[in-house]
Amino acid sequence: MNAKILVVDDEQSIQEFLRLLLEENDFQVATAGSVADGRSQFQQDSFDLVLCDIIMPDGNGLDLLQEIKQQDARTSVIMMTAYTSTKSAIEAMKRGAYDYISKPFDVEELKVVIQKALEKTELVDENIFLRRELEEKYRFANIIGRSRPMQEIFSLIERVARTVSTVLVEGESGTGKELIARAVHYESARASNRFLSVNCGALPEDLLESELFGHERGAFTGAVREKKGLFREAHGGTLFLDEISEMSPSMQVKLLRALQEKKVRRVGGSQEESVDVRIIAATNRDLKEQTENGQFREDLFYRINVIPVRLPPLRRRREDIPLLVDFFIKKYSKSMEIEPRKISVEAMRMLESYHWPGNVRELENVIERALALSTGDAMTSDDLPIHLMQPQPDLGDEMTLPDSGLQLEPYLDDMRRQLMTQALDRCNGIQTQAADLLGMTFRSFRYYAKKMGLMGSDESETAELVD
Repeated sequence: MNAKILVVDDEQSIQEFLRLLLEENDFQVATAGSVADGRSQFQQDSFDLVLCDIIMPDGNGLDLLQEIKQQDARTSVIMMTAYTSTKSAIEAMKRGAYDYISKPFDVEELKVVIQKALEKTELVDENIFLRRELEEKYRFANIIGRSRPMQEIFSLIERVARTVSTVLVEGESGTGKELIARAVHYESARASNRFLSVNCGALPEDLLESELFGHERGAFTGAVREKKGLFREAHGGTLFLDEISEMSPSMQVKLLRALQEKKVRRVGGSQEESVDVRIIAATNRDLKEQTENGQFREDLFYRINVIPVRLPPLRRRREDIPLLVDFFIKKYSKSMEIEPRKISVEAMRMLESYHWPGNVRELENVIERALALSTGDAMTSDDLPIHLMQPQPDLGDEMTLPDSGLQLEPYLDDMRRQLMTQALDRCNGIQTQAADLLGMTFRSFRYYAKKMGLMGSDESETAELVD
């Protein structure tokens, strides 16, 4: 990846000399002829390195050095001057300069100093991301499961991690798709590089394109600084595309091209840049069915579905519930700074018999709530939400078709109406939460709610207004 360097010097000849030297070494170069111009450019763009003269007509380069370090401590700064003095060199180092060089330059010495400064910047970047990811990394050992489906998942992760193939993680909302994606990344040879993620359904198309591929400064209103984009930031690592089924058709085309060519072009840019990124995609929908229905591109489906990983819902691995409950009790007891609670037999029985439409995420929320409300030494059924005590519909994997047959569409419509009604009741009428509970987009949920008369006319009109 090419580093971006800003040269600040009032002498045009020095600017041009350094530009040619740096561009010959494949660096991106911007120049400024004054302290004010340098300050303005640094405020608008991000730079990995700044080469800055000390004495300039409109100010002191040492003051600009201090401002740069305050704004972005990761950026390395090399001070330049034709007036060498021990005092100015010491002052430059005190204010955070990486090094100090004298004019006229020794070209080979200058190259070495620049290279070492950029290595320092890269090391700082790596340390920042590694620190952020370290805690997450240790969570991978906490992917709980002794059930057969989860043991099969663990075995698959070990095998998948050794490859560089694209992975598609499928599963209902709340099953832990991102945890699995992180596990694949951290068990792979890319573990020392970045794992970045984006929810494809959470951003409008134009913002998603900018987020993935980056943009040039001035590419659109509000683009006051250049943006690298996640593909470039994840170079050498892994990019997790969550809810890829929500991606618009035109974005699907752009993503497919990036995956095929292994190159990206920033919004508003003209040059393509090669990237080395492993893609892990996830969806809570039947992507094959969407492909057959024309809702998702077939060529993109086969591009991302090289290695499919299907996560089982919690209701299919009930033997893992006690392990998960114990884990969440310990986790939230620590964060609440309380002694871990025990859980009564009756309460555990309720948790094991509940259907868990929100899967592990819902279980985690229930345990956190119960711990917060519990006052005794043990959590009881009284500490659990009341809806856990209500009979749950049997939505098992196998259904028996009556001998006389049935009318499928009315049957499915009735089941949809019942489940959506329950979701709305459970979420106090908040449609976005109810949609998430059922693994539906808000648009789809609202469509069926209006069709089935599950919201009044006022709500319907409001929904249209906010769409």
